[in-house]
Amino acid sequence: MLVIRFLRQGKKHQPFYKIVVVEKNKGPHSGKFVEQVGFYNPLTKEKDLNKERILYWISKGAQLSDTIHNMLVSNKIIQGEKRRVHSMKPKEEEKPVEESKEETAEEKSAEEPKEEPKEEVGEEKSAEEENKEEVPAEEKKEETSTEEKKEETGEEENKEE
Repeated sequence: MLVIRFLRQGKKHQPFYKIVVVEKNKGPHSGKFVEQVGFYNPLTKEKDLNKERILYWISKGAQLSDTIHNMLVSNKIIQGEKRRVHSMKPKEEEKPVEESKEETAEEKSAEEPKEEPKEEVGEEKSAEEENKEEVPAEEKKEETSTEEKKEETGEEENKEE
């Protein structure tokens, strides 16, 4: 099967592309192509497309690479919509720029720890002291539950006697 695609030429950091008709199974750097139908220089935006030969090869069943298809659509050589070449993020993750800026400002204010009013020096309590106060309260609850159990068992003992 034939494909119309780019064949990269030129030096490092100075790309230059030939637009060629090539067998699909041939590697892009093999240099063996059926016919050159144009060129494209991305640095100068210069391009030359042989419209007649491109349409001839398309009529013979040659497929177009996505980038070549988009180039031919933009130059109005063929009709149709452009294809997506680069992958896109899912639309759910995308947010409008204005909203994301506002949200980030709100998030930053929410993330900043709010300073609690400081108590007077005499009234400040360390974390250890607060824990000590809480522990006896819990112990009191446990004591009352054990006392209730003793009373219940005491009542049961009295019944047995």
